[in-house]
Amino acid sequence: MFLMRRVHRVFGAAFLLCVISVPAQAEPLITKTYSYFRIGGRKAEDLDKELERHGPVTKTSGHRHPGATEIKFGGEVTYVERSGRCSVGGAKVTLRTHIILPRWSNGGKAAKDLRFIWGTLSSDIKRHEERHAEIARNYARVLERDLLDLPDRKTCDDVEAAVTETTRLVLAEHDKQQARFDQVEAKNFDARMARLLQYRIDQRSQ
Repeated sequence: MFLMRRVHRVFGAAFLLCVISVPAQAEPLITKTYSYFRIGGRKAEDLDKELERHGPVTKTSGHRHPGATEIKFGGEVTYVERSGRCSVGGAKVTLRTHIILPRWSNGGKAAKDLRFIWGTLSSDIKRHEERHAEIARNYARVLERDLLDLPDRKTCDDVEAAVTETTRLVLAEHDKQQARFDQVEAKNFDARMARLLQYRIDQRSQ
């Protein structure tokens, strides 16, 4: 006889970001959705002001950004008690990512050069937020793998404590990785945009 105890634990709360190869068993339940906020303007300075006025506010910075990725980790762990020991019987991590992107209402009425610049900028915003979602997916897989690999303990309370600590450590590293990504992207923004614009100009002239 053995006693199986099932608990539901949320591994993290929703938070907003300016947003490994693992064994086959570590396959979290991952969903991704999108929403858009509208901006107006027919000049470059108008677009800047509109993004500052209507962009999503991130909890990490408290400021508005041209795009954002909302990330929420969750999950369920099953504990199995057998022969005086307790172990993780199963773990399923869930991840919900919601990407918020700008949509320009006046694009059809603006000058061709401005539409070209906006196309380059909006593509880069989307790429940036998709990368935030990808980082979260990687860590969801790491978390599920690490939970499944936890060794057994004397009691299920001990196992639950190990689950809590493992979750804390993995999500803390996830947060650091997201912050590092934002720092690198912000530092290289001007050079990246110049390179992307030149690339698109070259492609258009071919």
